Amino acid sequence: MYILIVEDDPVVADVLGMTLEEAGHFQSTAHNIETALAELKHNIVDAVLLDLNLPDGDGTRLARLIRKNHIPVPILVVSGNASTDDKIAALGAGADGYLTKPFDRFELLANLDAIMRRTHGHSSATVAVGNLEVDLNRHMALVNGEQLSLTGKEFRIVEFLALRKGSVLSKTAFLSHLYGGMDEPEPKIIDVLICKLRRKLELAGARGVSIDTVWGQGYILRETEAISHRPTELPDTISDMDADEAPASVQPRRHRHRHATERTLSAS
Repeated sequence: MYILIVEDDPVVADVLGMTLEEAGHFQSTAHNIETALAELKHNIVDAVLLDLNLPDGDGTRLARLIRKNHIPVPILVVSGNASTDDKIAALGAGADGYLTKPFDRFELLANLDAIMRRTHGHSSATVAVGNLEVDLNRHMALVNGEQLSLTGKEFRIVEFLALRKGSVLSKTAFLSHLYGGMDEPEPKIIDVLICKLRRKLELAGARGVSIDTVWGQGYILRETEAISHRPTELPDTISDMDADEAPASVQPRRHRHRHATERTLSAS
């Protein structure tokens, strides 16, 4: 994914950028509203991380301008402003989520993934198309429950297609998603990657799913046959659920302690 960071503090922007890059995303930084608008105008952006305290105005102004111009990009506000009024104003201006500094880096990525899914109409972290399942959290694709052996770029393509199931995606959009505007190869590389992906799906026995070519426009992922993904039957009681989750050889313990090392971003 290509994420635009709108943040005037260079230290915070660098930390956010490193967090995104470690998670496999591409990113660029705009230090004010004017630069952010130019970036959104000339590049395909998958999401915006938005600070509120910017040199040329409040970040809510940028959120309103994005929505006024019907740019369908998810916006996650990342701010040190913790008041309820600030949160209400930002969400009312068009933001999809609000995260208060300081926060854990994994909390940031989880919020970002969640608003990305909701923006594209997916409530779950798994997108099912036919008997293909794309697990957005674990970064894997499965056919009939068996994991496909995909390269990093092949997974990013199937992820991109799955999130926008039913939409035609141009080669330019694929290049932006895969390379983030850096050292982009010729567009024909997308044809090669799509061909390899189709072949792997076919060999794995994919049914009810098709990656179709729309000549002169790009590619589209279609569901050609609905495959039943029956939900697991819920247990009758919470005790039954706990028993199902515990290993057979291990008795439930009365007290459980969890230790985690938290890495946080400091408020700017």
